Amino acid sequence: MRDIAVFTGSAHPDLAKEICEHLAVPLMPTRIDRFANDCIEVQLQGNCRERDVFLIQPLVPPTQEHLAELLFMLDAARGASAARITVVLPHYAYARSDKKDAPRISIGGRLVADLLTTAGADRVLAMTLHSPQVHGFFSIPVDHLHALRELAHHFRGYDLSNTVVVSPDLGNAKEAAAFARMLGIEVAAGAKQRFADDKVVISSVIGEVADRDVIVLDDEIAKGSTVFELLARLRERNVRSVRVACTHGLFSNDAVQRLSAEKEIEEIVCTNTVPIPKHKATDKLTVISVAPALAEAMRRIHNGESVSALFA
Repeated sequence: MRDIAVFTGSAHPDLAKEICEHLAVPLMPTRIDRFANDCIEVQLQGNCRERDVFLIQPLVPPTQEHLAELLFMLDAARGASAARITVVLPHYAYARSDKKDAPRISIGGRLVADLLTTAGADRVLAMTLHSPQVHGFFSIPVDHLHALRELAHHFRGYDLSNTVVVSPDLGNAKEAAAFARMLGIEVAAGAKQRFADDKVVISSVIGEVADRDVIVLDDEIAKGSTVFELLARLRERNVRSVRVACTHGLFSNDAVQRLSAEKEIEEIVCTNTVPIPKHKATDKLTVISVAPALAEAMRRIHNGESVSALFA
């Protein structure tokens, strides 16, 4: 069996370290320099020759900087004769750019997938892609994990006898239904239209939510526009309480503080696929680690075992 070598860029070193602790392997050092002309240079400071190399790098702000780092890391690993290179993408930001919904726009999800492959990636390990079809943009194998199991484990600690899972839109309803089945409760969904990045309208909520405790489930929260719009519809239906759950807690600007200020919201739960700065933490925010799940998937990939068995 080839040796394993794990590297990371500057996007989320804490997650990479935690993954390596679960794997009981060292996190190899990476040197990232910037020249006077603003070009970057990446050096993987560990042996890659004939090794199973894993590069951990979520695409989080500054997204383009971290994407460039990842591409350079891939090129360095390929040039160092790595036996196989797996990109571990806890968050694939460009998954939201998955269709041509206006004239003359780029489809970033496909383009970045091509860039990763061209740079040297042999396979990808991703967590909760925004759109399932993005899986098909890659011409290399993709192992697509989700965090529903970790989120469900957290919510099983509450009394769920009068609780319903609510998806903000019909596109996420399948995931919400799977999550509801894990918890043994009902599901509802909002009828959402998006008019701009920060302008959404939810005209109605399909399902019974009146006088119920609600768990709002989404894949990611950035500005929180969708959650605030959904919260307005839930208020109209006199829900008892609201807990918000997502995989990717981006929380741009003051989104988490604004959500925490809403009296109906009792808790905001996310995972650590993206770094949560300390200044954004609030008493209502709970962060769950997905490092064990990513580490187990990496171990299975390395050993040639089934990754899909993780969802059995």
